[in-house]
Amino acid sequence: MYKNYGKRFFDLILATMIMIPLIPIFMIVYIFLSLFSNEPALFSQSRPGKNGKIFRIKKFRTMNNKKDKNGELLSDAERITPIGNLLRKYSLDEIPQLLNVLKGEMSLVGPRPLLPEYLPLYNNHQKKRHDVKPGITGWAQVNGRNAIDWDTKLDMDVWYVDHISFKLDLKIFMMTLKKLVKTSDVSSPTHATMEKFTGSKKVDI
Repeated sequence: MYKNYGKRFFDLILATMIMIPLIPIFMIVYIFLSLFSNEPALFSQSRPGKNGKIFRIKKFRTMNNKKDKNGELLSDAERITPIGNLLRKYSLDEIPQLLNVLKGEMSLVGPRPLLPEYLPLYNNHQKKRHDVKPGITGWAQVNGRNAIDWDTKLDMDVWYVDHISFKLDLKIFMMTLKKLVKTSDVSSPTHATMEKFTGSKKVDI
């Protein structure tokens, strides 16, 4: 009942309650990025949603598009801007995704929407993460975020799909607020963000 109907109601009510007080912050960040960057303040990128359906995710831009002498993009660590670091530290770059939630493309809680290029790399078990809408935060985000390896992260995503409930979503939401205060697990141990997924190291189940 909650998974099919209550979750959407939870998203609409809570996203609206969050969005209204954040409007001033949204405007300040948008204006600041527009004034001090040569690129658009909002970053839009294709991501797979429920059942792998592609949608455009919205985020505040935290990286520039600087390239090396061969025309290849520099590493994430080299492209993250000072204001981008600050936005990531407090997850302010995620604010525009509330618009994706209100449109019904995302949920407040769910597996994070990853890159479309990862779709053919998932094993059958990992593909279950797309049985639900992706979320702004999720079980993996409050249990390590970018500090855990890919197999663990994807296992947590599937565990969430199998255990969705109002109580679990509320727990994850409250844990997320604590994480935001501590600003922890933003980066992986070896990368500025998270290394790319190249396929599971585990045998399919």
